[in-house]
Amino acid sequence: MTGHVHARTSFVRSWLRWTAGFLAFPIAGLAGNAVAGRVDSPLAALSGGAVAGLVLGAGQTLASRRRLDIRTWVPATSVGMGLGLALGAATVGYGTSLGDLVLMGALTGLVLGPAQALALPRGTRLRWTWAAAVPALWALGWTATTLGGIDVDKQWTVFGAYGAITFSAVSGLLLFRLLPDRPAARPVPALSPAEVTS
Repeated sequence: MTGHVHARTSFVRSWLRWTAGFLAFPIAGLAGNAVAGRVDSPLAALSGGAVAGLVLGAGQTLASRRRLDIRTWVPATSVGMGLGLALGAATVGYGTSLGDLVLMGALTGLVLGPAQALALPRGTRLRWTWAAAVPALWALGWTATTLGGIDVDKQWTVFGAYGAITFSAVSGLLLFRLLPDRPAARPVPALSPAEVTS
């Protein structure tokens, strides 16, 4: 019974920390737009998305408490988001209506999801579930941002705080079910009397 309670507590803590990582989204959006400006051309979408993905990937790695490997997760998120945003934004003609942003988000996630799925650690259960979920989650993020009244007409590289909280809370429920269990810390062996006196 104690093991079950500990596992549940550990899951809740991991989920809360991941959800708090939503703060990486606004920072990523500001960084992407600072480098590329509005997402209104293929180059702006590609470069702005890549920079935003770089910042977002780093933030997600920190929020995962090292359960995601920064050496693979950050590049995968940067490349996946840059290519995905370029595809999604071009497909909707750089529009910012709710329908445009939902489709743009889904297409961004269609590229980002598999890239991140490949970067998940060894032992991840059903890793392709993550790839399948990210398009819907990214579309959900843009929906929450648009309905929340964020100024989406500024053509941001990533959705705002409402979308970020929504995405982080829902994606965390999935991610921490998929990731392999964290190995238990190895106990430190007690010193023998001879080692203590030496």
